[in-house]
Amino acid sequence: MTRIARNQARVMLELQAGMNSKVESEWIAARFPYLRAVVIEGAEAIEHHGWKWWKKQDRDLPQLQMELVDIWHFLLSELLLKNNGDHERAADELLQVNSDVRTSIMFDGNDYDLTQLGLVRRLELLIGLSVARRIELILFRSIMADCHMDWNTLFRQYVSKNVLNFFRQDNGYKEGTYRKLWQGKEDNEHLVEVMALLDAEDPAYPDRLYQQLAQRYRA
Repeated sequence: MTRIARNQARVMLELQAGMNSKVESEWIAARFPYLRAVVIEGAEAIEHHGWKWWKKQDRDLPQLQMELVDIWHFLLSELLLKNNGDHERAADELLQVNSDVRTSIMFDGNDYDLTQLGLVRRLELLIGLSVARRIELILFRSIMADCHMDWNTLFRQYVSKNVLNFFRQDNGYKEGTYRKLWQGKEDNEHLVEVMALLDAEDPAYPDRLYQQLAQRYRA
């Protein structure tokens, strides 16, 4: 597993603060329940993995990864809230995951050995911790690994989803006029397709990604 770099932590925290400010300028004072959103996104991740024993289901890894990126948006927001919007303090807390060697988490009187839990069980644990208003970054890290993601992959996908979130806001998401379904596909699916066509290392990547989304949205 790669280590998350301080510059990556800073960039993501700054982008997240910018997105939160776009939605609500006084978002720190508002103290929205970001971990409640983690609960919902965690359930959606389980759906993309498949859990129904009474029917055949295939794991949709790209969409599962995208749900983890959505979860990461809300975990970053909660970290920023915990630190009253101080990016450096939030980054310090985030970077502690690099040195955290625990393989188990105590929750509700039970010791959960992460090495013995499957992905769906880990997602359930993430949901439970979020209901209890707890963040355990080692759990998120282990879920990422199960989904074939490292910190570099998360960083690239996070920047991409941040572009989509700005696109949504620019096209009426908060007002309720945004269309999430285009040409028979959800915008997340379009994002995955466009990401595969562009070079994420290109400095103009965010702008080009935004432009490609706009072309598809208006088609």
